[in-house]
Amino acid sequence: MKTILEYLNKNGEKMDIDIAAATGLSLAAVKSKLRDLSLSGAVISCNVTRFVEGVKIEGISSRVSGSIPQPSPGRKPKTETAIESS
Repeated sequence: MKTILEYLNKNGEKMDIDIAAATGLSLAAVKSKLRDLSLSGAVISCNVTRFVEGVKIEGISSRVSGSIPQPSPGRKPKTETAIESS
């Protein structure tokens, strides 16, 4: 489990298949360990469906609990206070 946590700390949110490929663990082992880590509160996981070149890929997306993803680049929406003060 320590290997998975280290990988997620270093690389951010990843799919279970990516974690398995990077750590050398089987996909079944990664899913089992992610379930245990999620129950303990160390990671946050959710089931996702992605389409890559028209191919449906289902898996588990996970990230370390308490980590906040970087905001996406680009223009940010106006906030309520900015609209009211205008």
